[in-house]
Amino acid sequence: MRLLPLATAAALAVPLAATPAVAATPAEVRVDQVGYALGEAKHAYLLGGAPGKFTVVDEHGRTVRQGRTGANLGAWNARYPAVFDLDLSSVDEPGTYRIRVAGATSPPFRIDTARRLFRPLVRATTEFFQAQRDGHDVVPGRLDRKPSHLADRTATVYAEPKFKGEGGDEIVEPLKPQGGPVDVEGGWVDAGDFVKFTSNTAYALAELGVVLRDDPDPVLAREVGFGLAWLDKVWDGTTKTLYAQVGIGTGSEQFGFLGDHDVWRNPQDDDALDVKPGDPAYFVKYRPVFPAAPAGAPLSPNLAGRVAAAFALGAQVHAGRDPQLARHYLAEAAAVFAQARTTGVGELVTAFPHAYYPESSWQDDLELGATQLALAARALHDPRATGWAREAAKWAKAYIGSGDTSTLNLYDTSALAHADLAGLLRTGVPGAALGVRDLAADLRRQLDTGVANARKSPFRTAVDLTDFDAASKSFGFAATARLYLRVTGDTRYAAFGVQQRNFTLGANAWGVSLVVGAGTTFPQCPHHQAANLAGPSKVLYGAVVNGPNGAGNFADLPFPAGAKECTRPYESFDGQGSRYADDLSSWPSNEPAIDFTSTALLAFSLASRP
Repeated sequence: MRLLPLATAAALAVPLAATPAVAATPAEVRVDQVGYALGEAKHAYLLGGAPGKFTVVDEHGRTVRQGRTGANLGAWNARYPAVFDLDLSSVDEPGTYRIRVAGATSPPFRIDTARRLFRPLVRATTEFFQAQRDGHDVVPGRLDRKPSHLADRTATVYAEPKFKGEGGDEIVEPLKPQGGPVDVEGGWVDAGDFVKFTSNTAYALAELGVVLRDDPDPVLAREVGFGLAWLDKVWDGTTKTLYAQVGIGTGSEQFGFLGDHDVWRNPQDDDALDVKPGDPAYFVKYRPVFPAAPAGAPLSPNLAGRVAAAFALGAQVHAGRDPQLARHYLAEAAAVFAQARTTGVGELVTAFPHAYYPESSWQDDLELGATQLALAARALHDPRATGWAREAAKWAKAYIGSGDTSTLNLYDTSALAHADLAGLLRTGVPGAALGVRDLAADLRRQLDTGVANARKSPFRTAVDLTDFDAASKSFGFAATARLYLRVTGDTRYAAFGVQQRNFTLGANAWGVSLVVGAGTTFPQCPHHQAANLAGPSKVLYGAVVNGPNGAGNFADLPFPAGAKECTRPYESFDGQGSRYADDLSSWPSNEPAIDFTSTALLAFSLASRP
């Protein structure tokens, strides 16, 4: 070996001795912080660290299982070049546990019956809907809510607002009054602001209605009744007018008015405003109402289908306890459904602007509406049941042939429709355009897409974490796996569905449950005006936030004037082009919504059943 001269060796020794050691990034353990049901597959993840042994200990610190880390599922980011699978499936005794591995300890998690684990989350997510109530009949709850937007009782109807360019939200002309007054007081506000959307409300009511019909709960029943009462207001059966939106998110400096998104405040503050037409805040107090179409004109089929489904589910829920009310809801459902536009559909009506909720599929909504109409008619011994069942099969076939590749979320209701239609078809529907096998095959197609995507993810998530609605779509996959099991008895997607639920409840890179109040680590700074102003001790319990999103969606997010500062750091866990920010300003990841939460509620209800 070649020796260095003594002087050279000494010179090199000084800087070598003075160079500090680089500390290794501590490993992290990610688990479903709510827990795992008895008998189901149970997986956690080691983020970073090295392969080796792991230990599961009970709440007294006693070892109940030892194992070795599983396969390296892939790199997450530069700090965490490996994610290892931890298979806990052999631990199947009720209790509270932690995992110890690579110098890290997981949050606690439970193993218990499915009903004990997930039934409380049905109640939790129902509580979020209580927090979203508008009008006089609010539930004070944890946020100490007050009655709000009482001026909606005598609202003015305006023509559809015009926006600049495709996908834009810049208003290009003044709002034009065209009628009213109409009573649209009540209902749920959609998200962290105070606008109310008929499409989103109907979607949420359809999911909540399915849960209530199949798994009755008095608290949920009151919430569904509240939502249906508002839906009954925004559908005027006398003039055959469906109102699509109350309030406007986008203001206009050019035309001198503020929109809902321009003012950070408590909702009851709007009632105290002293404003007259032409004042900047006029539309903050006296909120405009926009119809989905002119009176009596054909309705956007997505709206007609899901509104009809919500009413028809109301009819099913009340068929045995209040037949008169049930028949009323069936009549409303039938009238709305009959008004659907089914040719020359064009751009669907969701919100104004359409870019807020850019839905493109509609045959699935008509399938859902017709299916629920048929079920309501059967419950009420109405002879139209078979005709609606045939229509449902026709629209199911059209949806399957449309090439739509989405899965259960605000923009696609097919899984919900397929599951109930399969039950109808099993009872015999003469002349049906398809059969149960066709519906099952389409559910498999949706789930197979998710399984293929999940194989590429270190955390086995099926959703694209650089796109919106990660939590909602994850819960949609979890619910669809259970619906498929109900239709077929086939358990092949059971573990996949569980992994999607695990992801939303903490088994993700950030170690954050995306349901406020569920688990040990959850969003502390939701983008929600009432919750933010209520103070840090007031938890928006049960709210489901968007979750991770594309890093590019977080550029230049303004801090709302009048809001209380709130942020929790998670940047070191961002990876693969995605971010999660527990920050008040980060609406792309931290804003809750009724559609996110209704899909979670459905998934929890399905998971809680045998």
